[in-house]
Amino acid sequence: MSCHYDVWPRVVRAGGEGTVSLRARSPHGRFDDAAEYEATIVPMEGIGGRTVRAGLRPVAGCLRIPHTFAAEQEYALAVARCDGEARVPAGEFRVYAVGPDLFARRPFKGDLHLHSSESDGRESPAWVAAACRRIGLDFMAVTDHWKYAPSLDAIAAFAGTPIDLRIFPGEEVHQEPDNPVHIVNFGGAHGICPLIRAGEPYLSEVRAIAEGLGADGLPPELRFAYAQCLWTYRSIRAAGGVAIFAHPYWIWRAQYNVPEALIARHFADQPFDAFELLGGFHRYETESNLLQLARYHDECGRGRRIPVVGSSDSHGCERGELFGWYWTVVFAPTAEFADLAAAIRGAHAVAVEALPGETRRAHGPFRLVKYAHFLLREVLPLHDALCVEEGRLMLDHVAGDPAAAAALGRLQGRTRRLMDSLWQA
Repeated sequence: MSCHYDVWPRVVRAGGEGTVSLRARSPHGRFDDAAEYEATIVPMEGIGGRTVRAGLRPVAGCLRIPHTFAAEQEYALAVARCDGEARVPAGEFRVYAVGPDLFARRPFKGDLHLHSSESDGRESPAWVAAACRRIGLDFMAVTDHWKYAPSLDAIAAFAGTPIDLRIFPGEEVHQEPDNPVHIVNFGGAHGICPLIRAGEPYLSEVRAIAEGLGADGLPPELRFAYAQCLWTYRSIRAAGGVAIFAHPYWIWRAQYNVPEALIARHFADQPFDAFELLGGFHRYETESNLLQLARYHDECGRGRRIPVVGSSDSHGCERGELFGWYWTVVFAPTAEFADLAAAIRGAHAVAVEALPGETRRAHGPFRLVKYAHFLLREVLPLHDALCVEEGRLMLDHVAGDPAAAAALGRLQGRTRRLMDSLWQA
């Protein structure tokens, strides 16, 4: 129902007074200025009690509903037109009240693990970036295997071009066949792979780390591999990046990508900044994501606080699979890298699965998941619709259209203004 109406704000402050305004988007369903309306406000979690606001009269087709939103939760607003003693339903609308810490943060959609034609993907780095905006992402990074430069190519392709997509550097680091762990460097100021290729001092530093490791159930044959992981995580953080432990339950060559003893040590020590809770698995690989989800909940049950992200690990944007299936919602003050990185490390993010034809699902901390599901229904579809045109123009820019940059300039800031209108002033 709410898709036929403008509803603002949709996110309000918990514990404070607010006024929700409703206006029909077409003549059908328009509120009649000559009629009287009644709104029943229902707190989803039952905190604050059901409230009836009577005697509401529209002005120029706009109905305003004042209310004190007692606690952080979703609220249903059932509106009815008063016809004598009868009540004729006019529609049901939803808003969400959040505490001050979460109210100060906005949801930013991003994919932190993508590949281009510079490794084993299909499209150029610039094309990958433009396609990300087309599906509603606010930030992204090309993270090619063993290559940092392609992510810089994506950034350079839009240098000086007025776009709202934030494009960050990145790479995927792995040292197979001896070390099966894949680690994503998201946003680091330089690549880690060249340091590994140099041989020394990398090898001597890893050997020193390995010698200092305690046993803790780690088999001797995995000690050096784990030391390599520790060195990589530390090096990514030293470069200012976010170090992501990626897809441990990917099935490769008839076994899980990472041995169980190595996974267990990862979760015991938590040397990473974030765990790739949802990775780029095809439908026939659903078991891998389910195992990662189960492992996450098991580790949380042990009292561990594990920051999570979701990534498509896409190797092609136009294949109709993986790209856009998995992504992250980061709750941060801004989309600046420092804010996004701090929010991810601070467990202010959820992983989202959005497979075609299926209900979108958010996973992560319970409080954020509840809020994220509201946003997935009521807010982000509006945001995504505005991104489509910008993404198409970015693709035109990549193709050399000289008019695309000016057109992008006219669109710049639209998503920010939309989100501003949906949050209580």
